[in-house]
Amino acid sequence: MTDISPSAEPTRAEVDSLAGATMLEFGASWCGHCQAAQATITSAMQQFPQVRHIKIEDGKGRLLGRSFQVKLWPTLIFLKNGVELKRLVRQIQTQELSDCLQAITAP
Repeated sequence: MTDISPSAEPTRAEVDSLAGATMLEFGASWCGHCQAAQATITSAMQQFPQVRHIKIEDGKGRLLGRSFQVKLWPTLIFLKNGVELKRLVRQIQTQELSDCLQAITAP
């Protein structure tokens, strides 16, 4: 597993090399949609403690978000061994989020 500093935005190469299940959460602290999704995300992540959750402050000129073609917030990208399997954008629903987390944790 690659160590990623919580204070620095990871590079695309670091993200691509992550082993196991990872959820990338792209957003901005001032974004109303992001704020509204936090309770749903927090609740779901408690059910999947084995999933690495990386929150990324996104915005103009932020390379990682551009490499994933993030255009709206929040965008959740679900990776298994560094490969994107699923993505949720903007309206985060509990069941869809749970389904995505199950998909990346399935053997």
